Amino acid sequence: MTIYERFKRMYEHREADRVPIIDSPWAGTLRRWVSEGMSEGADWQEYFGVDKVAGIGVDITPRYEQKVIEDTERYQIVTSPWGVTLKNFKELDSTPEFIDYHVTTPETWAEAKARMQIGEDRIPWAHLERNFAKWRADGLWIEANFWFGFDVTHSWMMGTENLLIAMMEEPDMVMDMFDTYLSSCIRLFGEIWDRGYRFDAITWPDDMGYKGTTFFSNELYREMLKPYHKRAVDWAHERGIVARLHSCGNIMTRIDDLVDIGLDGLNPLEVKAGMDPVFLKKKYGDRLLLHGGVNAVLWDKRDEIVEEIDRVLPILKENGGYIFSSDHSVPNTVSLENFRAIIEEVKRVGSYN
Repeated sequence: MTIYERFKRMYEHREADRVPIIDSPWAGTLRRWVSEGMSEGADWQEYFGVDKVAGIGVDITPRYEQKVIEDTERYQIVTSPWGVTLKNFKELDSTPEFIDYHVTTPETWAEAKARMQIGEDRIPWAHLERNFAKWRADGLWIEANFWFGFDVTHSWMMGTENLLIAMMEEPDMVMDMFDTYLSSCIRLFGEIWDRGYRFDAITWPDDMGYKGTTFFSNELYREMLKPYHKRAVDWAHERGIVARLHSCGNIMTRIDDLVDIGLDGLNPLEVKAGMDPVFLKKKYGDRLLLHGGVNAVLWDKRDEIVEEIDRVLPILKENGGYIFSSDHSVPNTVSLENFRAIIEEVKRVGSYN
């Protein structure tokens, strides 16, 4: 069975040969695995015999100047095409520190929006010409990576506090941001689709929760963001493909709304934040593909993670509708031996034969 066939059957809530297996190891995790025996330069997915997903991205940024402000042995301070100043640390597996945001008012948003002129130069045509035919020949699952919503707006353009305040004080500006981002993606991916580069799903990141709860109320979600999520899902369904949302944190109280808009798949089901994938499977498993939901905190404890896989995977894989991964990513605490044991156990327990 090809990767494409395996994924397609999961989204159709049908059994396959086994559950699909994908994940995102950190750079330091890959470095560790090489030190423990994986060949330098090896494709880790091929090494472990797991599934591959091809992604297509586009550029919708305002294209502000990118420059290095300061460069030291430990970090670089740079400006981004989103108008953000950030400190990138040179240590493996570090996250950037966001220092300043240019776009924080209706006036600066109007300026940024004017710079987001969408043309064909924002589509990676050469990359598609080089790779697309091989993706299809290899039977890969292909996703269009949309970029819109609360998460990417607060993370990459405006800042969390600025955006949350603006949602209350400048709601028209915020919804215009959501609309502009999404409209840009729809136009560019529409051109890609019409040119014959057909993909199997759209996916987008929109982290709406943290530990225990959401960043903002369901009422605010329904008023300001849900219409744009629905528009993206509808666009996908009009083309006969599926839509998957990546939303970290605890969004248990928002699942009814996501099912209501026809969302096909949800990831990563962050257990350590309070998500309950077994409950979600029992309540929504016939309508919503679940992806993830295996606590990354346990992955460096071989006996515990194998026990957890044995506990949850038989339930999550019932009647298809499940993709295996951690509930976030694979940290550098996970040894080569542990990850190999995890994959072997998933292939054993996740088999439908």
